[in-house]
Amino acid sequence: MPPAEQGSQPLSADRLSGFLLTRQWREHRSGLRLIYWVHSAQGPVRIEITDQETVSFVRTDDRVAVETLLSASSGWRLRPLTLKSFFNEPVLGLYCKSQRLLSQCRDLLQQKGIPLWEADVRTVDRYLSERFITGDVEVQLSQSNPSGCLINPAIRKGERNALQLRCASLDIETALDGTQLYSIAVHCVGGHKPQVKRIFMLGQPQPAGELDIRWFADERELIDAFLQWMQEDDADVILGWNVVNFDLRFLQKRCDELRIAFSLGRGLERVEWRQARDETQHYFVLVPGRVVLDGIDTLKAATWNFESFSLEFVSRQLLERGKLIHDVENRGKEITELFLNDKVALARYNLEDCCLVSDIFAKADLLSFAVERSRLTGLPMDKVGGSVAAFENLYLPRLHRAGFVAPNIGDMENEFAAPGGYVMESVPGLYRHVLVLDFKSLYPSIIRTFCIDPLSLLKGRYESDLEEVIPEVFQRPAHARDTPDSAWIPGFNGAVFSKQHHLLPEIIKTLWDARDQAKRVENAPLSQAIKIIMNSFYGVLGTPLCRFFDARLSSSITLRGHDIMRQTRLLIEGQGHKVIYGDTDSVFVWLESAGEDAEAERIGGELARFLNQWWEHYLKAVFGIESNLELEFETHYQRFFMPTMRGSETGSKKRYCGMVATIAAPSGERHEKLVFKGLENVRTDWTPLARRVQHDVFWMMFHDESPDLYLQQVVAEMYDGKLDDALVYRKRIRRRLADYQKNIPPHVQAAKKADAWLTRQGKSPRYARGGWVSYVITLQGPEPIEQQPSALDYEHYLSRQLAPAVDGILQCAGRSLESILRSQLTLF
Repeated sequence: MPPAEQGSQPLSADRLSGFLLTRQWREHRSGLRLIYWVHSAQGPVRIEITDQETVSFVRTDDRVAVETLLSASSGWRLRPLTLKSFFNEPVLGLYCKSQRLLSQCRDLLQQKGIPLWEADVRTVDRYLSERFITGDVEVQLSQSNPSGCLINPAIRKGERNALQLRCASLDIETALDGTQLYSIAVHCVGGHKPQVKRIFMLGQPQPAGELDIRWFADERELIDAFLQWMQEDDADVILGWNVVNFDLRFLQKRCDELRIAFSLGRGLERVEWRQARDETQHYFVLVPGRVVLDGIDTLKAATWNFESFSLEFVSRQLLERGKLIHDVENRGKEITELFLNDKVALARYNLEDCCLVSDIFAKADLLSFAVERSRLTGLPMDKVGGSVAAFENLYLPRLHRAGFVAPNIGDMENEFAAPGGYVMESVPGLYRHVLVLDFKSLYPSIIRTFCIDPLSLLKGRYESDLEEVIPEVFQRPAHARDTPDSAWIPGFNGAVFSKQHHLLPEIIKTLWDARDQAKRVENAPLSQAIKIIMNSFYGVLGTPLCRFFDARLSSSITLRGHDIMRQTRLLIEGQGHKVIYGDTDSVFVWLESAGEDAEAERIGGELARFLNQWWEHYLKAVFGIESNLELEFETHYQRFFMPTMRGSETGSKKRYCGMVATIAAPSGERHEKLVFKGLENVRTDWTPLARRVQHDVFWMMFHDESPDLYLQQVVAEMYDGKLDDALVYRKRIRRRLADYQKNIPPHVQAAKKADAWLTRQGKSPRYARGGWVSYVITLQGPEPIEQQPSALDYEHYLSRQLAPAVDGILQCAGRSLESILRSQLTLF
């Protein structure tokens, strides 16, 4: 059945509601078998859909050529469809009984230059997306007991239900050289079952106090017992920290060496692996019936940012506790010593790592985030990245119902590149009362307002009757004709969009309304997931990795953003205020005449209302469209500093600092804080001393206090060696050390020295494959903190750290760090 013809079948009263956990497929002589594991209140259910075919599309005009090329093969068929290509050509459906056959067909057609569309869409995903199933699913039961495997049940999109997922946080400890497994710890929570903390340990039994340690004579017994216990506890989700490419990968290797089936999946199904195309050491895993969520990947997907994503660092930041081994950087040796001399202490350390991961997931609500993201996009919970896949999962089924099939990557011609977001030239200086007015989700609102959409552009390309395309609002030419009654909206670079035929604006509206509702009920994970997905749509349309990539789409979004920002600035300055900066979706407005905070905030609210009304009336009159642009009065900076570019009088971009004040209820106490953007204070490659001094000096300047004595004291203490601990750089090495041969940066020089020293000490190198290195600058150059024999170069820290951190704001008072220190010398 072609995608456009598939629909939901009515279900009987005997039905089961659940949530999709994993999906996979198998080749079979009768067709593809699609396998889905579903979590339900009645327990896990395995669903198998048999005799399925892959679906792809060819031009109707290529029918004879396709039949000739594929005549030697069997297991395929062509079928006429009421669908067209993105080039407005009728298409046929090409159906194959196996993925292998589809690959052969694609190769044969490609050799003859015959396009085959949507051949890369996995059948196991298409089966769900064409039924609009995204996470929640409703299954018709043909038997009273849903346990076991359901064969070919009718399924459809289900209602949102509360989930009680059982999570198992997993961590292993091994020998430093990777030749032996010491222990496996598991922390299981949720799913209406008691909490379990258990350690599977290699060694002879010994008293363990409150710890639940199971002892085993060899690794085979340990792994067998662990796998059996996982079947009994039956977790829905496996959590961990680098759990795929370390813990599970190591267990797979040990199982292979010991000739044990790594049957971690439900029903004793084996783990399946897929190696990343661009990295030989990176793998993706499928554990049938169990979702695997890595803490690092899930935090990044939820847009959490940390200086380091090590478990030690993240747990200290979120939980205010960390690992039980204090020398985290050298824990490999200490773990082996514990295994040899104190296995109970090793068990406690191993288990605490599991608990840290569980608690991080709970603290950051990561499990809910992963669930909500899956519900919104239809992607598997453990999908890493996937912005393009999420977009296509939502878009393709709707496109098919609109009568079209999607193009392949690279099909659309692109002769130019779309510009980035609009960034105004800034006006540097030290200000009072600066407002930030921010367009709420500007790019999604532009897509909604101006109907920017691949289908809409396609319709405009073949059907538009607009004779000239003048999309600008800012400095709109006098001869430009208004088109409120036209069925088309002018875009940029020749693009024209249909007011009636579009898909993406409706998708965004649905998400937008859902986010507003999520905010009302304080569902933070859902709100965050929606925000990330909506904001990703522009990036998807602007990447060549998307099959719908067309520079006219992305440029019609960004150039419309430029147009809106320029016109907004003009309107604000027409109200008598000065715009000193603007960046993509925000304008910074200086209220030169404002006296008190209350007056500034009143003006901010009035400006936002005026601008929203202006855009609403103007877009209706000129283009005949409803405005979804929403400008918000976001922030009032009581004091604000915009620096110049170093060595120039030109204003900087994406770098500033402001002071905001809040009034605590009910005490009425005023709280002030500094907000840094792009400056040294928020850059992790600057030393703690530079970051602290910048904060303190800005605070003083914002409160009209002189920082002279403070700076003189800091510099004196630094030269006295009292601040050495705050002079440590910390920077990440992103490649192998051996890859750095010429122009070696300081942090890599330090890492090379560290590894050389460790080798001389008979220890394993630490940085050969990259990582975070801490180092200082000495009179002999960069040296690692592991071994620093030379004296620190305080002149370096004065000229390269402290002076750049404070000179920008000091210049507003006609000062510099050098002049302040020079004035101190003249006193003696």
